[in-house]
Amino acid sequence: MRYTMPTVSLKAYSRRIEPSRYPAGLANSVHFAWSEGDGRFHPLHDDYGMLFIEGTISPDNTIRSRGVVDPVLFRQPGGTYGILARPVSNDGSEQSIGGVQCWTTDDFIDFSDHGLLDITPDEISDYVRSTYGVALGDAVDVERPVLDRMRRHWDALANVAVRVPDKVRAARADDLDGIGATAVYSDGSTARKTVAWDTSGIDFDRPGTYRIDGEVTDRRYPFPLAEGYGDPVIFPWNGRYYFLATNDNLDDVGLYIREADTPQALFAPGIEEHLIVPYDESRGLIQTFWAPEFHVIGDEAYILFAVGGREWAPQCQVMHLKADMPPTDPASWEDPMPVRRRDGGPLAPNAISLDMTYIESAGVGYMVWSYREHIGETLDTGSMLYIATVDRHEPWRLTGEPVLLSRPMLGWENAEGTINNEGPNSFIADGTVYLTYSGGDACGYLYALGLLTAKVGDDLTDPGNWTKRNVPVLTFRSIDGVCGPGHNAFFVDPEGNLMISYHGETSYESRLRCDGIHRVHFGIDGRPVFDLSAARDLDPALRHVSMTVTVGR
Repeated sequence: MRYTMPTVSLKAYSRRIEPSRYPAGLANSVHFAWSEGDGRFHPLHDDYGMLFIEGTISPDNTIRSRGVVDPVLFRQPGGTYGILARPVSNDGSEQSIGGVQCWTTDDFIDFSDHGLLDITPDEISDYVRSTYGVALGDAVDVERPVLDRMRRHWDALANVAVRVPDKVRAARADDLDGIGATAVYSDGSTARKTVAWDTSGIDFDRPGTYRIDGEVTDRRYPFPLAEGYGDPVIFPWNGRYYFLATNDNLDDVGLYIREADTPQALFAPGIEEHLIVPYDESRGLIQTFWAPEFHVIGDEAYILFAVGGREWAPQCQVMHLKADMPPTDPASWEDPMPVRRRDGGPLAPNAISLDMTYIESAGVGYMVWSYREHIGETLDTGSMLYIATVDRHEPWRLTGEPVLLSRPMLGWENAEGTINNEGPNSFIADGTVYLTYSGGDACGYLYALGLLTAKVGDDLTDPGNWTKRNVPVLTFRSIDGVCGPGHNAFFVDPEGNLMISYHGETSYESRLRCDGIHRVHFGIDGRPVFDLSAARDLDPALRHVSMTVTVGR
């Protein structure tokens, strides 16, 4: 008897445009849903787009956003799959654009973009039949393991179990301090958790067997944390934690810093804010004190930020912390210096520059920043990410020419005219440089987090060494109650967990930026998971654990 692999149905579709909820930049993309064959289809990825087409660059260097509608699927000989869709303009006209967009995939996780085929939408069926010898349908059959992998990748990760040892031996209460828990997630990955054990029922002077209870603990950060603060950065320095942000409450004027023993304490009511860079006309520090970041560069501490003078045109600055001085004292910081090109010229003489971050990979220092020309005008280029090497001992001076790394070409980056690639920040894990950035409206629900990756040791100024993820890794659909999460930074908490901080809004309509924090998890495939909410990181129903403790020999 021959075994037949069970299959399920998979279909592709675009969504109906919903102004102020799901605009053309999102709706005009490829979505996927699956069915057991009963006619009921279940959307993947929380019904958010999973495949976006790039826009085009006009002769005047502006971006024309595009989307796709009416996607169809077919299975190619050999088991791979094709996706074809009709390109349209995202400017509201939904005007068809010549050709048919084509992607192929083996697993519906990673896709190959083949660009536009020189056929019309009416010719799709004949093209597939003549080229691949198959017919188009409303859906295709995929093997169950393919769907299982898709769901592990695209569906929201969740904590499904918590494990602790069933039996341990202990001579004193301190022996239990290192006995933690293992949280298990829906993809099979795990994470280490600490446990607060109740040892009050154990007499360590009396040998025997005791059953004790414990509570799994983790650091929780309710959203919203600080209200009216954008671009939040948390960092440890000399045994304490610090908080920097753009202060929307004071019209983005001045740089303020908070200091505390723990990350949570940075958001305690009444915590003091120290003004370290005030409004100062004599130094040209007048407006847009934006996106401060703390970095250690060449063994020295710096803050990177943007500031503008009397004429609105924010530019990237570098500010050095004097040796053995506290970060909360304004006298501890040297005067900000504008970042300059290799030839000594200004970084953006006829444009704005902001959101600078630092990457060090294989001993080479790089600056990445956002650059934009003609903001708010007809010839607005949108904000773009640039990268250049930098002198680690003089980080205000680039040592290479700026190289364009990313533009907001995808619909989610350019929804409703937001046209943003900004707020880059990075970490390195397992030989990979992970560079996040933000696209969409910096003060609205459409703000979202994108991802670029490269290998440690590669030349990061070569765009060909980077891979840009087609879909965002954190959106308004990711975490209940958080709209527009973006402009993030990373830090390590006291337990060694990689954490992400970001700003977002509390509703679709809100324009008040508030701060959020949660843990970055690494999934079963080794990829970082950026959208794990606190409730899905540790299920409250699984917090309580117990084990048997044997005292004595």
